[in-house]
Amino acid sequence: MGRGGIIELMRKKPATIKEIARKLKISPSTVSRALNDHPSIGLVTTMRVKKVAEELNYEPNQTAIFFKQRKTFTIGVILPKLSEPFFSSAISEIEEVAAGKDYTVLMGQSRDDAHREFQIIQTFKKHRVDGILMSLGKNTTDLSFIKLLTDAEIPIVFFDCVPHVEEVNKVSSDLSSGMKEAIAAFASIGHQNIALINGPENLLASKEREEAYRKALDANELQYDEKYVVNTDLTEAGNIDAMEKLLVLPDRPSAIVSFNDYVTLDVMKYARQKGLVQKKDVFFISYANYPLWKYMENPPMGSIEQYPDKQAKRAAEILFQKIENKDDTGVETVVFPSTLILQ
Repeated sequence: MGRGGIIELMRKKPATIKEIARKLKISPSTVSRALNDHPSIGLVTTMRVKKVAEELNYEPNQTAIFFKQRKTFTIGVILPKLSEPFFSSAISEIEEVAAGKDYTVLMGQSRDDAHREFQIIQTFKKHRVDGILMSLGKNTTDLSFIKLLTDAEIPIVFFDCVPHVEEVNKVSSDLSSGMKEAIAAFASIGHQNIALINGPENLLASKEREEAYRKALDANELQYDEKYVVNTDLTEAGNIDAMEKLLVLPDRPSAIVSFNDYVTLDVMKYARQKGLVQKKDVFFISYANYPLWKYMENPPMGSIEQYPDKQAKRAAEILFQKIENKDDTGVETVVFPSTLILQ
């Protein structure tokens, strides 16, 4: 590169406030006030400063701005799996809300690994994000990180998979309303032996599903039988094992509510391999309303919509309320009803 090219590159290097001040023969403090439209600086001076700043390729020192405002204008989002359509919908809403606040979103994927989840939290804390949105992993039992973030004055709002404690902000879906509709739909076409393939026993969402299942059976005058409730660790092997436990029963169930759509995909495939015809020998309803069901030739009878977009949007709104008002110590709990979507 010749001398001219080097000089040109040097010209393009961002200028400092001091350089602008020297060129205009005014103080750096006057330049700073003019760049920030301070009312003490006249319009003509402000326009001159901004014109020279543009000519010299001036860029604000973000570190200094962050230090002054005590904000990094970033939020962290921690989700079990970014690839799931459920969370893709949530991410879109979060980014929309954040963009409206001129914030950047940093993503972390826990993969349902509690240790990895904590590492992400530590990283977000180290980088001083202004707040965190989080859906707990299914293996998370230690919630000590909540105090860690509270002590660091980093607000956190949970959504979807939320902790079973009172003193946190959380947005979730009422799983019982969708379950009630699912059992009623099965009962309306004559099913009496209705099973539940539930998630891990330690998961709050699993406990909520089973409680809702019991109440829904009772509401439809159907008998609860513990042998029709099986658990899976949500792996393919675990899903198949749970389905096998139901299929070997002498009076196997004719209808099944499963923990989520991914469990349903595995057990539907296994049922086909065993020669069962869906919507004839066995009927399925699951949770989460997988967007691609409508493109499948033989989807389950229905899926329960949990509105991840609404949950995420409201959680993000609450988070920004906390970020913008550090003195707001109130705790918000928002619950959206789930709804059965027949396929």
